[in-house]
Amino acid sequence: MNIIESFRMATATLVANKMRSSLTMLGIVIGNASVIAMVGIGEGAKNLASEQFESLGPNVIFVGAGTQEERRTTFNTPQTLVWEDAIAIKEQVPSIRDVAPQIAANQLITYRNRNASEQIIGTTPEYLTVRSFEVDKGRFFSSIDVKRNRRVVVLGAEIADKFFPQQDPLGKKIRVKNINLEIIGVLKAKGAFLGQNQDLTVYVPLTTMANQIVGNTSPYGTQVTIISIAAKDEDSIRAAKLQIENLLRLRHKITGKDDFSVSTQKDVLQIVGTITSGLTVLLAAIAGISLLVGGIGVMNIMLVAVSERTKEIGLRKAIGAKEGDILWQFLIEATILSAAGGAVGTVVGVTGIIIVGALSPLAPTISPVAIVLAVGVSGAIGLSFGVFPAKAAAKLDPIVALRSI
Repeated sequence: MNIIESFRMATATLVANKMRSSLTMLGIVIGNASVIAMVGIGEGAKNLASEQFESLGPNVIFVGAGTQEERRTTFNTPQTLVWEDAIAIKEQVPSIRDVAPQIAANQLITYRNRNASEQIIGTTPEYLTVRSFEVDKGRFFSSIDVKRNRRVVVLGAEIADKFFPQQDPLGKKIRVKNINLEIIGVLKAKGAFLGQNQDLTVYVPLTTMANQIVGNTSPYGTQVTIISIAAKDEDSIRAAKLQIENLLRLRHKITGKDDFSVSTQKDVLQIVGTITSGLTVLLAAIAGISLLVGGIGVMNIMLVAVSERTKEIGLRKAIGAKEGDILWQFLIEATILSAAGGAVGTVVGVTGIIIVGALSPLAPTISPVAIVLAVGVSGAIGLSFGVFPAKAAAKLDPIVALRSI
C-alpha cells in the first residue's frame, strides 16, 4: 500500500470519528494559539515600551538621586542631587544642549468641588525642549516666573479636561496645599510612560515647588529628584554621560560608590527590552507545555483507537497488509490531527492578537517565526507521540485479532 492510499484511509477514519478527532486536536489548538498569542503580545509590549521611550524626547539622559538599587529598596528618594548640580552640568558639559531639573511629588489638587491626587512636577522652562512637550493653550512658565517664585501652573491635557470640561482653564486657579496657583497654560496630549499618565501631571516653577509646596530640605541647595538632559545629538550621548558622571563625582567629592545614577534612553530601553523578552520566553514556554499535553492526548487517543480497531487491523493483515502499512496509517492519522490542530490554533492565536491590539494600547505583532515554529513543533509532537501506538498496531498478531471477530 502506498503513502497516498494510507493518507486516504487515515483521513476517512478521522472524518468518521469527528467528535473524538476534535477533542484530540483541542490540546494542540490551545497550545499553538497560546504560543503565537504570547509571542505576539510580548513583541507588542516591547514595541510599546520603545515608542514610549522615544516620546520622552530625542537623546535624553537622566540623572537620578541615589543609585538605582537605593531607589528600588528605599521608600524615600535619596537626597543627593541639587539644582546647583544641574546648573554646573549646563555650564561645564560641552556635549549637551539643555538641562531641566525636576522635583516630583504627589499632591491633592482641588478646584471647587473637584479634587484629585496627581503628580506635580516642579521644573524650569527648558523642560519643554528637553522632554519634547508642546503647549496647546496659553504658555509655559518663563525664567522670570522661576526667579520670582510665581504661583503659576501648567496643566497636562487630561487633567485640564478632568477639572474644566468644556471650559477654558486659562486664568482660573487650582489649590495645592492651601496655595492658589493660576493656570497659565495647557500642554498637548503626550500619553502614558511606563504606566505613568503624563497628561495627568501638573507643572509649576521649580522654586515654587521647592519653597512653597514640598519645602527645601537640603542644606546644600534646592534638592531635586531627577535631572533631565538633552545631548546635542545621538553621537554625543556617550561622551555626555561620561562627562556628567565625572563632574558629579568631583562636585560630590566621591571616592567610592556614586550617590547618583546616570542613564540614557538606550540604557533604560535595553533593560525594559530584556525584561519583556524574558517574560515573552517564559510565557511562550508555559504555553508550550500545553503543546506537550496535547501530544500526550494524541498518544492516548491513538492507543484507544488501536484497542478499538483490533478487528480491523487483524482483517487487514490477514488479507496481506504489511506492518509498514499499518504503521504508516496510524502515524499519518496522528500527524493529521496535530497539523490540523496547529492550523486551527494558528487562526485562533492570530485572531487573539488582533483582538488584543484593538482593545488595548499594545500593538502586538504576528510573528511568522512563531507560527512556523508552533505548527512545526505541533506536527513533530504528533508524529513523535504517534510512534508508540502505531508500532503497537503494526505488531498486533493477526490471529489474535481475528479471534475477537
